[in-house]
Amino acid sequence: MNDEIEKTESKIQEEFEKPLCSCMTDPFTSLPPELRPRTKDVMSGLRKVNCPVCGFSYWTNRDTDLCVECEKKDLQLPGV
Repeated sequence: MNDEIEKTESKIQEEFEKPLCSCMTDPFTSLPPELRPRTKDVMSGLRKVNCPVCGFSYWTNRDTDLCVECEKKDLQLPGV
């Protein structure tokens, strides 16, 4: 009984150790390099900005050029 279990376990082990077909690991191998999907760049949606008030240089995806600190100061109501 133990001998049968060991044989079954060794067969399972062999199945896991077999290398997978390249079509399973990379489905785009048949495509030429220019048609393969590219990973999206992390910085693709950002632009570099210098705050016109304080001169702080930063990357943002917002429409305004003001940094967060200067925008907070600008939005505060006077006398509050």
